[in-house]
Amino acid sequence: MAANTDRPGQAGPEQPDGEASRPTTDERTSKLESTPLVGEPHDVLAAAREPEGPAIDLALSGTVFFDIVLTGLAAPPAGGTEVGAEGMGSCPGGVANLAVAAARLGLRTAVAAAFGEDVYGDFCWETLGRQEYVDLSASERIPHWHSPFTVSLAYRGDRSMVTHEHPSPVPVDRLARALPQARAAFVSLDATEAPEWALRQTEGGARLFADVGWDDSQEWSPAVLDQLRHCHAFMPNAIEAMSYTRTGSPASALSALAERVPVAVVTDGPRGALAVDQTTGESAEVEGLVLDAIDTTGAGDVFGASFIVGTLAGWPLAQRLRFANLCAALSVQHTGGSLSAPGWADLAAWWGRVNAPSGGDPQLIERYGFLTDLIPPQWIPTELRRASATIGLR
Repeated sequence: MAANTDRPGQAGPEQPDGEASRPTTDERTSKLESTPLVGEPHDVLAAAREPEGPAIDLALSGTVFFDIVLTGLAAPPAGGTEVGAEGMGSCPGGVANLAVAAARLGLRTAVAAAFGEDVYGDFCWETLGRQEYVDLSASERIPHWHSPFTVSLAYRGDRSMVTHEHPSPVPVDRLARALPQARAAFVSLDATEAPEWALRQTEGGARLFADVGWDDSQEWSPAVLDQLRHCHAFMPNAIEAMSYTRTGSPASALSALAERVPVAVVTDGPRGALAVDQTTGESAEVEGLVLDAIDTTGAGDVFGASFIVGTLAGWPLAQRLRFANLCAALSVQHTGGSLSAPGWADLAAWWGRVNAPSGGDPQLIERYGFLTDLIPPQWIPTELRRASATIGLR
């Protein structure tokens, strides 16, 4: 599948009589409040694009899981017991979380991944390629190999996961060699050398963004931070940042990371995020944004994708952090990591509620005033694109 750069316009689909529907702002906001919709991608990089520039904005490689998420549990099941879940959602997971989040915000996103030749693989391939406009030209369907599978249990703002997978017969690093040149690439660091495909992307001019996973060994190897010499930006959470830098506070961890990488970001959950951008000379610390959470799966990926969007668009550092906080907060209101990611219609609906004559929030209006210039003036919700309980329902 080639890069899909010919996206639907923000005016939305045509009606049967050929006239584009143009509901009022109140009508649109009301519709969104009652329907979990996303909105078509909005190209925030349009003004910066050059004809000779890369056709892809963000390159990714990794494992795509088929995720089943169960929500509304009072607690995880104890041994020998059975518990009921209030909600359920099925969606692509793994690297798909970041890919969908970026694509819904308008980045032209390419993924290199192996997809099983099974019903789960069909669903993930169709969802990413056809529904979410992700370029899968560097991905492959693998015969006689079943899709990696994860069950996630969401309870009391936390989650537990059970995963089953077999290594892909075709190494993902080999697939990633076919990724188109992009403006940015993303990797999750470990103690080994940064992947060859990512280094090749940086040689072509891409900015490399990175995070890091939880270290089950609790060793927090300094070798991980050695990989930052390849990176433009590093975005760990506060616990990861303090553990790897051997410091006692998020601020101290940020200072240590800023000595190693041009852009250092430390996320601190509901307390917000802090960052230093040495390429612009900015530093910023912004407050968190807490909304009712159904499922926190993928919130970190949404933050990362949103921060990449703002960086490529050249926004001020504080604006990038607030935008990423907002998108991550909106994502936890829906089930599933990838399909919970907000689109521009979600952002428009939230901004409309904040500005409502009754119940508006002056503090949020001041902090997020930049959204006025970002949200498309004519947005219309798309069809349902959230995680449903099952796939292939007839």
